[in-house]
Amino acid sequence: MTLNEATTPVPFDSDLHLVQRAQQGDSDAFASLFHSNKARIYSVCLRMTNNIAEAEDLMQDAFLQAFRKLASFRGDSALSSWLYRIAVNTVLMYFRKKKLRNISLDEPYTQDANSSAGDNAAREYGRSDDRLSATVDRIALVRAITELPVGYRTIYLLHEVEGYEHQEIAELLRCSVGNCKSQLHKARLRIRELLSRAQTQRRAASRKSASGRVRAPAPA
Repeated sequence: MTLNEATTPVPFDSDLHLVQRAQQGDSDAFASLFHSNKARIYSVCLRMTNNIAEAEDLMQDAFLQAFRKLASFRGDSALSSWLYRIAVNTVLMYFRKKKLRNISLDEPYTQDANSSAGDNAAREYGRSDDRLSATVDRIALVRAITELPVGYRTIYLLHEVEGYEHQEIAELLRCSVGNCKSQLHKARLRIRELLSRAQTQRRAASRKSASGRVRAPAPA
């Protein structure tokens, strides 16, 4: 072995190795875990709360919970999945404590049918523009997702955005696969309803705008 080979550091920064070091009290190792996973956990919290300040606080709470429970991590699942489960549970517990709504995964959707994310969606956009329409569609979708009850929204995001399978979601949220599928179906139906309503309002606004443009002043 050459001197260079002996002094070359071995890349031990895998998640499992960092966890093992953190479990032994290495604060730098846990800091590395935090920095490598914080963006994804923050994204989860933000999507679930739709509030930047709350998402930042809940991300911190989730990592605090992870630090406290780190000794129980055995590597049976990926660290990212373990952290994701803690983050989701942290947000759900936050909503329960605030009693903003009943977020039981079995609860049917009960929001007033007269209120929706599309209520304020109608805007005057001028001439039709495919790029603008695509942007508006994305905005409408995000708005529709935020209008879902927390239980619906959580499962929708996990499956449609994060790409988790139903079995994985059931394990993450500790619910049945059948219940997970049912909630996803209801979430899709609600989003379809909200998007249809927003599209109708957008078309009405566009027709109104076009009508105003084609009106010519009466001849003197």
